Amino acid sequence: MRVLSGRPDLRCMNTATLGFREPIERTARRVAAAGFGRITPWRQEIDEAHPERAAQAIRAAGLKLGGYCRTDYFAADDAAGARAAIASNRRAVEVAAVLGAPFVVAVVGGLAPNSKNLSACREQILEGLAALVPTLRATGVAIALEPLHPVYAANRSLLNTVEQARRWCERLDPANEGLFGIAVDAYHVWWDPELEAALGRAAGRVLALHVCDWMRETKDPLLDRGMMGDGVIELGRIRRLVEQGGFGGPVEVEIFSRDVWWKRDPDEVLRTCSARMDTLV
Repeated sequence: MRVLSGRPDLRCMNTATLGFREPIERTARRVAAAGFGRITPWRQEIDEAHPERAAQAIRAAGLKLGGYCRTDYFAADDAAGARAAIASNRRAVEVAAVLGAPFVVAVVGGLAPNSKNLSACREQILEGLAALVPTLRATGVAIALEPLHPVYAANRSLLNTVEQARRWCERLDPANEGLFGIAVDAYHVWWDPELEAALGRAAGRVLALHVCDWMRETKDPLLDRGMMGDGVIELGRIRRLVEQGGFGGPVEVEIFSRDVWWKRDPDEVLRTCSARMDTLV
């Protein structure tokens, strides 16, 4: 596996790890000072009417974009809601292009608010993703489909395994033009008994690798993610499998930790992330 120590270009910080507590300009400076060469911001941190301002601040800090988080949910109860989601996600792609992000991470959404129809909602999600193809081609930005743990299927994502994401990529981008790929988040896929085989079949499709840890006695599957090494995930194994499939991008830390790491000093969080990446990922 690649050595991460001393390689800012292979180290990416997702701003969620710092709890969205400071403006993106300050966050970017902190991330760069901690030895990370890339940053993945969230839409709530960016003025999407004037994304060039954030782009300039990130460049001034000496950083490149890892990606851009994230799409709105696609499934809706009516046609107007579906159109609004597509319009919002089209704008995310356009902003990503201004920022210099290679892809937008797609958290596709769960069931529509008043639906229990899994197949219909999945089809609506796929139709919404397909509607973005002209914008993807025009901007050169891709969509990184992120499978989420099945605990989120009802409200956050009906895309739940790497194998499912691979099949969606084949449907949406059958010629593998680079329009759609996969964001592999260890937190969401570590449990999958078919993960190794699925990653093998997904070779050439993986656009991102996210790391954190699943706590053995998690208090909240959304906001109690662990620092690398504090939980049960074989992070080194997952990175090895992804890299064996040809992935050459940065390793991205993404930790949602409302009661622990979001309460720590941001520089302490970054130092800990950096040290754990060197020894445990």
